[in-house]
Amino acid sequence: MSTLLTAQSLSLDTPFGPLLADITFTLKKGDRLGLIGHNGCGKSTLLKLLDDTISPNSGSVTRAHHCLMARVEQHLPEDLHSLTLLEAVMARLTEAQQHTDGWRAQALLASMGFDESAWQLTAGTLSGGQHTRLLLARALISEPDLLLLDEPSNHLDLPTLLWLEQFLRDWNGSFVLVSHDQHLLDNVTNGTWILRDRTLSFFQLPCSAAREALVERDKTDVHRHQAEQKEIDRIAASAKRLAIWGRVYDNEDLARKAKQMEKRIDKLKDSQTELAALNQWQLILKGEALPADRLLEMENLAVSPAPDCPPLFSLNIQRLKSGDRVAIIGRNGCGKSSLLRLLWQHYQQPLSEAIRLHPRVNMGYYDQTLHQLRDSDTLLEALEPFAALTERDRKMALISAGFAWLRHGQTVSTLSGGERSRLLFVGLTLARYSLLLLDEPTNHLDMEGKEALAETLQSYDGGVLLVTHDRTLIAKSCNRFWLIDHGELSEWHSLEGLYAQLTAENAVEISPSREVVETVIHTEAEAWLERLVELEEKLALDLARKQSHQKPALQQAWREEIAVLNMRLELE
Repeated sequence: MSTLLTAQSLSLDTPFGPLLADITFTLKKGDRLGLIGHNGCGKSTLLKLLDDTISPNSGSVTRAHHCLMARVEQHLPEDLHSLTLLEAVMARLTEAQQHTDGWRAQALLASMGFDESAWQLTAGTLSGGQHTRLLLARALISEPDLLLLDEPSNHLDLPTLLWLEQFLRDWNGSFVLVSHDQHLLDNVTNGTWILRDRTLSFFQLPCSAAREALVERDKTDVHRHQAEQKEIDRIAASAKRLAIWGRVYDNEDLARKAKQMEKRIDKLKDSQTELAALNQWQLILKGEALPADRLLEMENLAVSPAPDCPPLFSLNIQRLKSGDRVAIIGRNGCGKSSLLRLLWQHYQQPLSEAIRLHPRVNMGYYDQTLHQLRDSDTLLEALEPFAALTERDRKMALISAGFAWLRHGQTVSTLSGGERSRLLFVGLTLARYSLLLLDEPTNHLDMEGKEALAETLQSYDGGVLLVTHDRTLIAKSCNRFWLIDHGELSEWHSLEGLYAQLTAENAVEISPSREVVETVIHTEAEAWLERLVELEEKLALDLARKQSHQKPALQQAWREEIAVLNMRLELE
């Protein structure tokens, strides 16, 4: 199996300290690797080191001569916002290639679900899922051997996520995929890199199995560390005893032996097994079960994004009781978040007779925009609305979640998205809600956070309405499933059947129409023929000149391109 890329002793420092240290690996043809790790551990940075976007402080990356590499960015680059879709893909070709291979850009856009009418749209107007498809088309136009994908599943709705999974399954190249979606990684990868404590661990296993193997390795390391520490403590006690005897009896031999033992202790400490740093904060949500048949009832409800807008969907009747954990599933823009927002607004001030809440219901809300935390509040003040606790209790809650006491006077506006999410979860863990609305709570959670959320929801005593595209979280934590599709809300009792329907519908929508494909193929052959005529005319004109005025290098290049075009046209 041929080597595509080798990294040797990569290290990178930031203004806040070392980020990556002494990372070494070899990536081979056929490797389909998941790259996982906590938020902020350096996954995206590592991809940028591999494609030379940034340079390491030390170490090197060596790419094989035959390896073509392309990176699919996490966000649409700013310089693409004003370009049309076709221009954005064509920009990855040289000027000469744009003449001969422009048809491939059209074919790629068609295969990504963009029909001809969409090719002239500006990239900045696309949705998050469409951005991912466009960036994939830009990467694939160069026919890479190795793809670097930086969280391509972010902001995708479930149908598009299923499409991405199928695409990666079918693609025959190698890739490194950064993602927190364990289900996706398990289905498309054959190996896993785990980035932790500034170093990289490799397992020839898909994500779930690799994480289990890491847990077992950590347990072994703990036992080894304990045995090593026991030996260090034994030698230290002996050294201390010899040092005392040396002083008491004025015996230089004993004092010398004590110093030798102390040097041995230093060597043992230097080589002692290192243990992984652990996150002490636990995400635990505590609910309250109301003794009632229903916490919530909705009847003949039409859900709109705003009061003056037409409804996105409607429902006949739905009820929710304590112990119900409902996953709300559907495409982006179908009205999932609008439903939760409407229920939260109705809880604060009744808006519609179509919504009926239990009079004693206590509702909590995780807003995916995180705007329910006031920017002007300090971290301590932000926790006050959630539960009647003393200042000391709130301080302890913040410290256990990783917010040092020096930061407690910091305002919410200065926090990153991940920190705001963690602060909101801290507030939710302090309260006891009988009905909890969670709108995309995994957007800023790593795998450990998602697992903690799934586990705590399994035993949640109240009712839960959960909007998420995370299939693992849905399967582990929910016992009811609502699908919003084609302007209606329906209940499903089987996740497999629901996913099968979405996959089938999405395959029809994503696949280019026969007419589009035929148009692209027809345009392709015409482009080849036009280019062939153009090159033959250029060659004939140059050969007609005096020999001293001819351009032999250009003639050779033209002849080679003519040969390629003739071959393509003959194949057609």
